[in-house]
Amino acid sequence: MRFNHMELTFARGTLTQDFREEVDAFYGSVFGWSAIDAEVVGQNCHILLPDADQFILLAESGKPMSSPGFDHLGLLQDTREEVDSLFDACKRYQEKDDRVQIQEYDDLVYSGVTTHAFYVKYLLPIYFDVQSMERT
Repeated sequence: MRFNHMELTFARGTLTQDFREEVDAFYGSVFGWSAIDAEVVGQNCHILLPDADQFILLAESGKPMSSPGFDHLGLLQDTREEVDSLFDACKRYQEKDDRVQIQEYDDLVYSGVTTHAFYVKYLLPIYFDVQSMERT
């Protein structure tokens, strides 16, 4: 089983051209994702594409999602260095845009596995848990 897609809903009127461009600028420059607009069930949606087989659908709704806590989607990296590189990219972006929210974490060592991670959130209603898992 693999992750295929996730839909995130926003209040009507949120997905303006400016909003889409800001989302694309961050997730494109930090994670390398591309984006497209597409009509989905009669609505002009925005789609973030980590790769050809996975996507995050941004849609508007009369009942938008709310996640005031640390709801998140995990993004597994191959190495600790990749996590650190993404962390640095998020920090640099945060220097020019204070809407970037970052949660730093100490390594979690549990039962032969070390998880090296941080959370980042920008304009979307969830965090992304960027992590690597090292077997020890």
